[in-house]
Amino acid sequence: MSATRDGKMWRCQFYYKDWQGVSHKKNKRGFKTKAEAEQWERDFLQQQQRNLDINFENFVQIYYEDMEHRLRENTMRTKKFIIDLKIIPYFKKKNMNEIKASDIRAWQNALMKKGYSETYLKTVNNQLSAIFNYAVRYYDLKDNPCRKAGSIGKSHAGEKEFWTKQEFKQFLVTVENKPETKMAFLLLYWTGMRIGELLAITYNDIDLEKRTISVNKSYQRIEGRDIITPPKTPKSKRIITIPPFLTEELKEYTSHLYGIMADERMFRFTKSYMEHEIIRGIKASGVKRIRLHDIRHPYVKPTTKKFITFFEVFRAAS
Repeated sequence: MSATRDGKMWRCQFYYKDWQGVSHKKNKRGFKTKAEAEQWERDFLQQQQRNLDINFENFVQIYYEDMEHRLRENTMRTKKFIIDLKIIPYFKKKNMNEIKASDIRAWQNALMKKGYSETYLKTVNNQLSAIFNYAVRYYDLKDNPCRKAGSIGKSHAGEKEFWTKQEFKQFLVTVENKPETKMAFLLLYWTGMRIGELLAITYNDIDLEKRTISVNKSYQRIEGRDIITPPKTPKSKRIITIPPFLTEELKEYTSHLYGIMADERMFRFTKSYMEHEIIRGIKASGVKRIRLHDIRHPYVKPTTKKFITFFEVFRAAS
């Protein structure tokens, strides 16, 4: 090992070869003890080997490094949060090529004792399975032990809650004095857009003559930064036809948007603001509690997952 004193702290300096066989010098400072410096060096060199004779924790870092270039930032943050909190603490020192289905079963049993929801159990288990699928596909792991162990949890906890037309009208009363907020909720309820898609809409995306809204991007606020990304999936890019009454609401709303640029976001708030408003409105109106995401569910068929037309919905709700 090459750990040396660096004033009151410790540092490690060593040479290594990258995946192309090119030699590099690594210099890392700021360790409190010699043991910490040496452990960091061991972990780093193990990750550079890029084979399955590596502990789970170090292999996950390789997985993160690759996936960060392929997933949306917020998706990656959620993935890391689950893996770091619920998976790494259990498997971190086990070698990837030594983890068996019996180990997965023991971890699953420990997780189920925590009392988590069925959907959360499914989500966590899927993250572990994704890591092993990655190892099978790119690092020649013989098979995924999660498949032998079987799954836990459920994809859907049960029927989704959503508001009837009357309940939505009751809720709207609570935002009558907030035109921007009211318009946002009207679009969410009557179009089936996702919240990120709604918040990314610009004036350019709306065609009031044709009564359409073009959905082609999504907005997120991450660590104080405004992030615009493509929609959730390629099929999420679509043109939505809106009913006449909603077109009139939009005309009225946009007529008061003085000075707005054509490519500027129409709604200047964030998802957290909308979540705060729906909670406040539910308490004030007395309607049943639903999540912000659930507002769109009346417009998705449970079997086909395709949006039904607004005219069908409007007739059914009238």
